[in-house]
Amino acid sequence: MSSTQLHLLISGEVQGVGYRASAYQHASQLGVTGWVRNLSNGCVEIVAEGEQQQLMLFSDWCRKGPIYANVSDVTVEHLNATGDYKEFTIR
Repeated sequence: MSSTQLHLLISGEVQGVGYRASAYQHASQLGVTGWVRNLSNGCVEIVAEGEQQQLMLFSDWCRKGPIYANVSDVTVEHLNATGDYKEFTIR
Protein backbone atom coordinates (compact mmCIF):
# COMPACT_ATOMS: atom_id res chain seq x y z
CA MET A 1 0.00 0.00 0.00
CA SER A 2 1.15 3.53 -0.64
CA SER A 3 0.91 6.49 1.64
CA THR A 4 -1.06 9.59 0.81
CA GLN A 5 -1.42 13.03 2.36
CA LEU A 6 -4.48 14.99 3.44
CA HIS A 7 -4.59 18.73 4.03
CA LEU A 8 -7.60 19.54 6.21
CA LEU A 9 -9.11 22.83 7.32
CA ILE A 10 -11.59 22.43 10.14
CA SER A 11 -13.94 25.28 11.03
CA GLY A 12 -16.51 25.86 13.75
CA GLU A 13 -15.90 25.90 17.49
CA VAL A 14 -12.59 24.08 17.26
CA GLN A 15 -10.18 26.23 19.28
CA GLY A 16 -10.05 26.19 23.06
CA VAL A 17 -11.79 22.80 23.21
CA GLY A 18 -8.79 20.43 23.10
CA TYR A 19 -9.02 19.78 19.37
CA ARG A 20 -5.26 19.78 18.72
CA ALA A 21 -4.45 17.52 21.67
CA SER A 22 -7.24 15.11 20.71
CA ALA A 23 -6.14 15.12 17.06
CA TYR A 24 -2.60 14.32 18.22
CA GLN A 25 -3.89 11.42 20.32
CA HIS A 26 -6.04 9.96 17.52
CA ALA A 27 -3.35 10.37 14.86
CA SER A 28 -0.78 8.70 17.10
CA GLN A 29 -3.11 5.78 17.82
CA LEU A 30 -3.78 5.31 14.10
CA GLY A 31 -0.13 5.64 13.06
CA VAL A 32 -0.80 8.85 11.11
CA THR A 33 2.08 11.33 10.79
CA GLY A 34 2.01 15.09 10.15
CA TRP A 35 0.94 18.05 12.26
CA VAL A 36 -1.95 20.13 13.59
CA ARG A 37 -2.10 23.85 14.38
CA ASN A 38 -4.55 26.65 15.18
CA LEU A 39 -4.99 29.40 12.61
CA SER A 40 -5.61 33.06 13.40
CA ASN A 41 -9.04 32.88 11.72
CA GLY A 42 -10.32 30.38 14.32
CA CYS A 43 -9.86 27.27 12.17
CA VAL A 44 -7.62 24.28 12.77
CA GLU A 45 -5.25 23.14 10.02
CA ILE A 46 -3.98 19.57 9.71
CA VAL A 47 -1.52 17.88 7.39
CA ALA A 48 -1.77 14.11 7.77
CA GLU A 49 0.09 11.29 6.04
CA GLY A 50 -0.59 7.59 6.20
CA GLU A 51 -2.26 4.66 4.50
CA GLN A 52 -5.69 5.27 2.98
CA GLN A 53 -7.57 3.32 5.68
CA GLN A 54 -5.78 5.19 8.49
CA LEU A 55 -6.53 8.55 6.88
CA MET A 56 -10.18 7.67 6.30
CA LEU A 57 -10.60 6.89 10.01
CA PHE A 58 -8.70 10.02 11.00
CA SER A 59 -10.67 12.33 8.69
CA ASP A 60 -13.93 10.82 9.98
CA TRP A 61 -12.80 11.72 13.51
CA CYS A 62 -11.87 15.26 12.36
CA ARG A 63 -15.47 15.81 11.27
CA LYS A 64 -16.58 15.27 14.88
CA GLY A 65 -13.59 16.32 16.95
CA PRO A 66 -13.44 16.12 20.74
CA ILE A 67 -16.53 16.27 22.93
CA TYR A 68 -16.68 20.08 23.31
CA ALA A 69 -15.94 20.88 19.67
CA ASN A 70 -18.68 21.94 17.28
CA VAL A 71 -17.31 21.27 13.79
CA SER A 72 -19.24 23.14 11.11
CA ASP A 73 -17.11 22.32 8.05
CA VAL A 74 -14.09 20.31 6.97
CA THR A 75 -12.36 20.91 3.67
CA VAL A 76 -10.06 18.13 2.52
CA GLU A 77 -7.38 18.26 -0.15
CA HIS A 78 -5.80 14.96 -1.26
CA LEU A 79 -2.10 15.23 -2.05
CA ASN A 80 0.87 12.96 -2.67
CA ALA A 81 2.69 11.94 0.48
CA THR A 82 6.08 13.57 0.98
CA GLY A 83 7.41 11.22 3.64
CA ASP A 84 8.74 14.26 5.53
CA TYR A 85 6.96 13.42 8.79
CA LYS A 86 8.15 10.75 11.22
CA GLU A 87 5.46 11.45 13.85
CA PHE A 88 2.39 13.61 14.43
CA THR A 89 3.09 16.92 16.17
CA ILE A 90 1.23 19.91 17.55
CA ARG A 91 2.49 23.21 16.17
